[in-house]
Amino acid sequence: MYGWEFPPQITGGLGTACYGITKSLAKHNVDVLFVVPKAFGNEDKRFATLQDAGEIPVKYLRSNAGVFWEKVLYKEISAKLIPYTTPGEYSKKVEESVLKSSSGKNPGEPGFLPFSGNYGNDLWNEIERFSMLTAVLAKNEKYNIIHAHDWMTFPAAMEAKKISRKPLVVHIHATEFDRSGRSVNKDIFNIEKTGMDKADKIITVSNFTKNILVNRYFINPGKIETIHNGVEKSSQPELHALKSIHDERIVTFLGRITYQKGPEYFIEAAYKILKKKSNVRFVMAGSGDLKNSIVKHVENLGISARVSFPGFLNGDEIKKLFARTDVFVMPSVSEPFGISPLEALRSGVPVIISKQSGVSEVIKHAIKVDHWDTDTLSDAIYGVLNYRTLSNLLKVKGNNDLNGLEWEKTGKHILDVYKSLV
Repeated sequence: MYGWEFPPQITGGLGTACYGITKSLAKHNVDVLFVVPKAFGNEDKRFATLQDAGEIPVKYLRSNAGVFWEKVLYKEISAKLIPYTTPGEYSKKVEESVLKSSSGKNPGEPGFLPFSGNYGNDLWNEIERFSMLTAVLAKNEKYNIIHAHDWMTFPAAMEAKKISRKPLVVHIHATEFDRSGRSVNKDIFNIEKTGMDKADKIITVSNFTKNILVNRYFINPGKIETIHNGVEKSSQPELHALKSIHDERIVTFLGRITYQKGPEYFIEAAYKILKKKSNVRFVMAGSGDLKNSIVKHVENLGISARVSFPGFLNGDEIKKLFARTDVFVMPSVSEPFGISPLEALRSGVPVIISKQSGVSEVIKHAIKVDHWDTDTLSDAIYGVLNYRTLSNLLKVKGNNDLNGLEWEKTGKHILDVYKSLV
């Protein structure tokens, strides 16, 4: 299995989904070799430990506790980074480095640099290096299925399929049309399209995304299997009790502050509500390329005192935020699924989501609006804040919607896809 991130090193729902999927597959007795560009060493130590192979530029992070995780293996792959070189020279240096390390000479030789493991300016180079070096693994590991998450890993997965002739499953958590709207990056689109064409089976996280693949990428619908994401269920009554002790009402946005998530619609709705109700605080948690412009927009509207930007939050910080949240809002322009509303419902928070989201297919008891309709959005937020009966209905019924959305069910469905190909 190829992925670009794994908790706690996440930027959004992709890492959370990979965590839930691998844990569930291990429950179903599937051995998972999870390959990432970088293992940071602070992965959950209850389930995994970091080990250095020593003879090749590959580090192992193997779980050693619990039936759920004893079958999961992570690998970190390091490469020689040489700026200002031609593609031919670069490829030759990479091959020499791999051969030298695998021979057992000079393990940990200076000049071997780890991947950043993020989505920064060097992303394209990291994708190339990732593909080159994971080809070594594909030649030597034993496996039945190749499973790749999102476009960054498709080149590596396609190389593995070419080498091993094993079935390839590509898992679409988002498309370039979701991320960029009309300003599609043609290079990314081509990688996505090629990966889908080469795949033996495609998994989408919603029918919403499946329709994009059929209509924009011209994929045969019979090749696509929709498997919704899940959520870890837990009861947290102590979080519910905290909401009543604060006079200030909290409306929360949680996600990347970027075009896809519709942050500007959240702010427009906030502006309209604050004209009628002053004891409301709007929290926009996350980071992204639009954050600075959104902060400036808030200043121009004159509502800076009522809008908070806490930045990117981790798991415990999110729980604390939900403990005080009165309503969660996800006004996404194009959302393949959206795990955050499930996490909000799990914490007893009523949710308002855009109709342009995959999660709307599985949550019945949520208020659903068109992302662009800020009048309806502001009315919905105002209603949940002011009418306790409506708020309680959305909490109780929405939490009931989580039944059947456990990750274990998702993993069983994915396992059925594997079995159909082996």
